[in-house]
Amino acid sequence: MSLTGFLGGAVWGLAAGVAVAVATVLGVWGERKVSARIQRRYGPQEAGPFGLLQLPYDFVKLLTKEDVLPRQASPGVFRMAPLLVTTPILMSLVVVPLAMTSGNEGWAPVDSSVGMLFFLAVPSIAVLGVLLGGWSSRNTYATLGGLRAAAQMISYELPRSLAVLSIVLLAGSLRPLAVLSEWRVWWLPLTFIGFVVFFIASLAELNRGPFDLPEAESELVAGYFADYSGMRWALFMMAEYGGALATSLFAAVVFFGGGWPLTGAAGVAVLIVKAVVLTVAMMWVKWTFPRMRPDQLMTTAWKVLTPLALVQLLIVGVVIPWL
Repeated sequence: MSLTGFLGGAVWGLAAGVAVAVATVLGVWGERKVSARIQRRYGPQEAGPFGLLQLPYDFVKLLTKEDVLPRQASPGVFRMAPLLVTTPILMSLVVVPLAMTSGNEGWAPVDSSVGMLFFLAVPSIAVLGVLLGGWSSRNTYATLGGLRAAAQMISYELPRSLAVLSIVLLAGSLRPLAVLSEWRVWWLPLTFIGFVVFFIASLAELNRGPFDLPEAESELVAGYFADYSGMRWALFMMAEYGGALATSLFAAVVFFGGGWPLTGAAGVAVLIVKAVVLTVAMMWVKWTFPRMRPDQLMTTAWKVLTPLALVQLLIVGVVIPWL
């Protein structure tokens, strides 16, 4: 690798880290507000205007908390697991197209010919961090949470990937910029089933409610990160909200045309608005629907979402010859 390539990767990696950190701060505040509205409460309001200063207070609290290491834990694996969860999320952001010019040419931090596959495959590495984080603490609850997360994330990868495959077939490319440039407004009704499958499967991939069995506090006392504290615990939260950001941006680009109908800076603003709407929808789902049982979770993956994703592929396959 050349020095220029290394420096470029370092810059975009830092930018992705900053974006995820900001998304985590705003996501935590936003989720508190959304959940409060659903439950007819106000949410944070005492610390600063609209409770915005509550987030800096929480950040200082996490920085000053003791970094606890359980006596029987495997020190190296225990300390490394949060990074294994967060890093793949940061990596997935670099292939998401962020802008489209009037000349029908887009821009992404990394223009990869297999970017669609990269986005789906790389975040899957996070399952290793979740599994190792639970196992390394030598805590039965945490280990069960890690095992649940591994089974859940692996199961929902199939319908999630099949849902995106229908878009790949329509665009005729695995390159995200090519997908964005080929996107047409009539894809919206055509791929609606695929979007629903992708959205639900993404909730399960991110361990968000009603699919938050790996961290079910009523059963597993926070699950796989039960023994984590301070900034290592914060890294798990960064992975969750960073994953929500990446998923929302990717879905906005693939299923909703990115910044369409605008281009340039205005298009970027439209893309961000679409991503925020999808993120708020994730929060709404979490605070509205009850948590699933493990058998219901697996049944949904294999008997509901996977067949629906295959139906979406069949519909696209029928339409393509007529294009």
